[in-house]
Amino acid sequence: MAYRLSGVVLPSGEHRELWIDGDRISYEPVEGARTLAEDVFLVPGLVDAHCHPGIGAENLDGAAAHALADRRAGTLLIRDCGDPLPTKALQERDDLPRLIRCGRHLSLPKRYVPGLGLDLDSPDQLPEAVAEQAADGDGWVKLVGDWIDRSAGDLAPLWPDDVLAEAVKVAHDAGAKVTAHVFGAAALPGLLAAGVDCLEHGTELSGEQLADMARRGIALVPTLANITENFPGIADAAGKYPVYAAHMRELHRRVDGLVQAALDAGVAVYAGTDAGGMIDHGRIVDEIELLHRAGMSRTEALGAGAWAARDWLGHPAIADGAPADLLVLTADPREDLGALRHPSHIILRGTVTS
Repeated sequence: MAYRLSGVVLPSGEHRELWIDGDRISYEPVEGARTLAEDVFLVPGLVDAHCHPGIGAENLDGAAAHALADRRAGTLLIRDCGDPLPTKALQERDDLPRLIRCGRHLSLPKRYVPGLGLDLDSPDQLPEAVAEQAADGDGWVKLVGDWIDRSAGDLAPLWPDDVLAEAVKVAHDAGAKVTAHVFGAAALPGLLAAGVDCLEHGTELSGEQLADMARRGIALVPTLANITENFPGIADAAGKYPVYAAHMRELHRRVDGLVQAALDAGVAVYAGTDAGGMIDHGRIVDEIELLHRAGMSRTEALGAGAWAARDWLGHPAIADGAPADLLVLTADPREDLGALRHPSHIILRGTVTS
């Protein structure tokens, strides 16, 4: 089925006609196309840049159900930011969002959530493991940069700086990028010096480190919903480790200023929900709204979860010849981000899903 649409195309704000012919957008008329909507706002499919379809799922059917929940919320592109299940199989399904896989989290025994990552026997194995994940994934590798060290009673780095540097070089030589989970300050110098491409969470970044990230082109995905909703409970459950508990409460307190500080430094910030663990799937609009409340303009926050994120991940937005992944809205989301919750149509791969 071919469709015709007419409306304001974001981010340009240009009012134009476009046609959908199969899985492609055309700026030239398509014979026999049915008019789907007029006088609407056309937004590139939303992006969840930190999502885990397979976490909390017993099998791939459960992971697919998670991805469908994301699709119903308008997420049409997911960066699967580390997953215990072989989610590559989900890429074969046309009804699911497009998927960019990071492969498995790389961690050490007792230094991450049990069962989620690949626990290496020794930090020295990291470069080899990165090479394997780079070969298996879709251009990204995920490292666990820090986690609680129970012997120290607080967050601590997992990897020696020289091993990190070698591992990141291995990934880059293979054409892959590296992202790292990091909450606290101790792991940040090594990660930044190694030249990672993105930080997940980054809750204790300093102003100087944010400036360094901007110079190096290192992105930040702050996962605000996860931090604001879950860090207090994590702290409350950590009674055996009072230093760690106090640290997590302090990270929760200071997250309100993180996004504004990153923006002031010139760091690229993108929307990611961290769905799959303690956050439900289908909450990308919540994350976009949190980015707005944290300092982004509505248009910036929308871009962080749509066209800017697509450009960062190498996927086009709305353009002649681009894949037909878009939301059709009856109200302008630049004026009210809540309009994203009520699309008149969600179009994935040229198919109207709702």
